[in-house]
Amino acid sequence: MKDNIVEYLQEQHPEIYTDILLADGFEEAFMGVSYSFGSAPKACYDTHKCIDILQKRDGMTLDEAVEYFDYNVTGAYVGDFTPSFMVPFQDQEVSEGDADENDYLG
Repeated sequence: MKDNIVEYLQEQHPEIYTDILLADGFEEAFMGVSYSFGSAPKACYDTHKCIDILQKRDGMTLDEAVEYFDYNVTGAYVGDFTPSFMVPFQDQEVSEGDADENDYLG
């Protein structure tokens, strides 16, 4: 999977693909590259999938995974090419009673 991501970056950003930083261990949550005026292109990851990976791979509870993710992943700035993380829009309303343990709404 990581090879596919690197190949994608090589094709889309041949001049800077080695500068774009990847979040190791979260390949299944990779969504693509995010762009914003005045900022370097960044690898973009699905926050929900990252939290799920931490729960399944590392055996963390939801609370542990969220705390770890917030502090060690999104809290780690390593320069202009630091990955970005997004919470995808969900096209449905979720009431408190409907949310399950795997719903991280950040």
